[in-house]
Amino acid sequence: MSALLQRLADQYAYPVLGEEDIDGFVAERDHVVLFFTGDPSRIGETADIAIILPELMKVFGDVLTPAIVARSAERPLQLRYRFSAYPALVFLNRGGYLGAIAKVQDWNDYLADIAAIISREPSEPPPYRLPGCVTSGHAGNGSRSQS
Repeated sequence: MSALLQRLADQYAYPVLGEEDIDGFVAERDHVVLFFTGDPSRIGETADIAIILPELMKVFGDVLTPAIVARSAERPLQLRYRFSAYPALVFLNRGGYLGAIAKVQDWNDYLADIAAIISREPSEPPPYRLPGCVTSGHAGNGSRSQS
Protein backbone atom coordinates (compact mmCIF):
# COMPACT_ATOMS: atom_id res chain seq x y z
CA MET A 1 0.00 0.00 0.00
CA SER A 2 1.30 3.45 -0.87
CA ALA A 3 2.23 5.89 1.90
CA LEU A 4 -0.75 8.10 1.12
CA LEU A 5 -3.17 5.19 1.33
CA GLN A 6 -1.50 3.98 4.51
CA ARG A 7 -2.16 7.46 5.93
CA LEU A 8 -5.88 7.00 5.26
CA ALA A 9 -5.80 3.72 7.11
CA ASP A 10 -3.69 5.05 10.00
CA GLN A 11 -4.74 8.67 10.47
CA TYR A 12 -8.43 8.32 9.61
CA ALA A 13 -8.89 4.67 10.65
CA TYR A 14 -10.34 3.72 7.27
CA PRO A 15 -10.42 -0.07 7.21
CA VAL A 16 -8.71 -1.94 4.39
CA LEU A 17 -11.08 -4.68 3.25
CA GLY A 18 -10.25 -7.86 1.43
CA GLU A 19 -12.65 -9.97 -0.56
CA GLU A 20 -13.37 -12.09 2.53
CA ASP A 21 -14.21 -9.03 4.71
CA ILE A 22 -16.31 -6.92 2.44
CA ASP A 23 -19.72 -8.58 2.56
CA GLY A 24 -19.96 -8.56 6.35
CA PHE A 25 -18.68 -4.99 6.59
CA VAL A 26 -21.10 -3.50 4.06
CA ALA A 27 -24.11 -5.53 5.23
CA GLU A 28 -23.85 -3.99 8.71
CA ARG A 29 -23.85 -0.36 7.54
CA ASP A 30 -26.48 1.84 5.95
CA HIS A 31 -24.13 3.71 3.62
CA VAL A 32 -20.58 2.74 2.70
CA VAL A 33 -18.18 4.28 0.22
CA LEU A 34 -15.52 1.86 -1.05
CA PHE A 35 -12.31 3.39 -2.39
CA PHE A 36 -10.90 1.33 -5.26
CA THR A 37 -7.41 2.74 -5.74
CA GLY A 38 -6.02 0.84 -8.68
CA ASP A 39 -2.23 0.86 -8.85
CA PRO A 40 -1.18 4.14 -7.17
CA SER A 41 2.24 3.97 -8.83
CA ARG A 42 0.59 4.04 -12.27
CA ILE A 43 -2.58 6.06 -11.64
CA GLY A 44 -1.84 9.60 -10.50
CA GLU A 45 -5.49 10.32 -9.69
CA THR A 46 -5.37 7.80 -6.85
CA ALA A 47 -3.33 10.24 -4.76
CA ASP A 48 -5.85 12.97 -5.54
CA ILE A 49 -8.78 10.82 -4.37
CA ALA A 50 -6.81 9.89 -1.24
CA ILE A 51 -6.73 13.61 -0.43
CA ILE A 52 -10.32 14.31 -1.55
CA LEU A 53 -11.96 11.42 0.33
CA PRO A 54 -11.28 12.80 3.84
CA GLU A 55 -12.66 16.15 2.65
CA LEU A 56 -15.79 14.44 1.35
CA MET A 57 -16.13 12.71 4.71
CA LYS A 58 -16.26 16.15 6.38
CA VAL A 59 -19.44 16.74 4.36
CA PHE A 60 -20.94 13.23 4.29
CA GLY A 61 -19.33 11.64 7.36
CA ASP A 62 -22.58 11.53 9.28
CA VAL A 63 -24.05 9.37 6.49
CA LEU A 64 -21.14 7.48 4.87
CA THR A 65 -18.65 4.98 6.26
CA PRO A 66 -15.47 4.88 4.16
CA ALA A 67 -13.29 1.86 3.48
CA ILE A 68 -10.33 1.10 1.22
CA VAL A 69 -10.51 -2.00 -0.95
CA ALA A 70 -7.35 -4.12 -0.75
CA ARG A 71 -5.55 -4.33 -4.07
CA SER A 72 -5.92 -8.12 -4.10
CA ALA A 73 -9.72 -7.76 -3.94
CA GLU A 74 -10.12 -5.00 -6.51
CA ARG A 75 -10.49 -7.07 -9.66
CA PRO A 76 -13.13 -9.51 -8.37
CA LEU A 77 -15.08 -6.66 -6.77
CA GLN A 78 -14.79 -4.57 -9.92
CA LEU A 79 -16.55 -7.40 -11.72
CA ARG A 80 -19.29 -7.31 -9.07
CA TYR A 81 -19.83 -3.54 -9.12
CA ARG A 82 -19.04 -3.06 -12.83
CA PHE A 83 -17.19 0.24 -12.83
CA SER A 84 -14.90 0.87 -15.76
CA ALA A 85 -12.07 3.09 -14.48
CA TYR A 86 -9.77 3.53 -11.49
CA PRO A 87 -9.70 5.14 -9.04
CA ALA A 88 -13.36 4.68 -8.17
CA LEU A 89 -15.67 5.33 -5.27
CA VAL A 90 -18.48 2.77 -5.02
CA PHE A 91 -21.49 3.54 -2.84
CA LEU A 92 -23.53 0.83 -1.12
CA ASN A 93 -26.50 0.65 1.24
CA ARG A 94 -26.50 -2.46 3.45
CA GLY A 95 -24.52 -4.14 0.69
CA GLY A 96 -26.88 -3.05 -2.09
CA TYR A 97 -25.35 -1.11 -4.95
CA LEU A 98 -26.23 2.61 -5.15
CA GLY A 99 -23.72 4.02 -7.65
CA ALA A 100 -20.09 4.74 -8.49
CA ILE A 101 -17.94 7.73 -9.34
CA ALA A 102 -14.79 7.00 -11.33
CA LYS A 103 -11.72 9.22 -11.58
CA VAL A 104 -11.31 12.74 -10.17
CA GLN A 105 -14.28 15.11 -10.47
CA ASP A 106 -14.94 18.75 -9.70
CA TRP A 107 -15.84 19.38 -6.06
CA ASN A 108 -19.38 20.54 -6.85
CA ASP A 109 -19.93 17.44 -9.00
CA TYR A 110 -18.89 15.25 -6.07
CA LEU A 111 -21.34 17.01 -3.78
CA ALA A 112 -24.25 16.74 -6.21
CA ASP A 113 -23.46 13.21 -7.39
CA ILE A 114 -22.97 11.78 -3.91
CA ALA A 115 -26.15 13.39 -2.60
CA ALA A 116 -28.07 11.88 -5.52
CA ILE A 117 -26.42 8.47 -5.19
CA ILE A 118 -27.08 8.03 -1.47
CA SER A 119 -30.74 8.97 -1.92
CA ARG A 120 -31.33 6.05 -4.32
CA GLU A 121 -32.73 2.64 -3.63
CA PRO A 122 -30.24 -0.20 -4.12
CA SER A 123 -30.21 -1.74 -7.60
CA GLU A 124 -28.13 -3.90 -9.89
CA PRO A 125 -24.87 -2.25 -10.98
CA PRO A 126 -25.06 -0.89 -14.53
CA PRO A 127 -23.59 -2.79 -17.45
CA TYR A 128 -20.00 -1.99 -18.31
CA ARG A 129 -19.72 1.01 -20.56
CA LEU A 130 -16.60 0.08 -22.49
CA PRO A 131 -16.61 -0.47 -26.24
CA GLY A 132 -16.69 -4.20 -26.90
CA CYS A 133 -17.39 -5.12 -23.27
CA VAL A 134 -20.82 -6.55 -22.59
CA THR A 135 -22.58 -7.38 -19.32
CA SER A 136 -26.26 -8.10 -18.80
CA GLY A 137 -26.80 -7.93 -22.55
CA HIS A 138 -25.74 -4.26 -22.91
CA ALA A 139 -22.74 -2.36 -24.25
CA GLY A 140 -21.92 1.31 -24.41
CA ASN A 141 -19.37 4.02 -23.76
CA GLY A 142 -17.74 5.29 -20.56
CA SER A 143 -19.10 8.18 -18.52
CA ARG A 144 -18.15 10.39 -15.58
CA SER A 145 -20.27 8.72 -12.94
CA GLN A 146 -22.09 5.48 -13.13
CA SER A 147 -25.48 4.90 -11.60
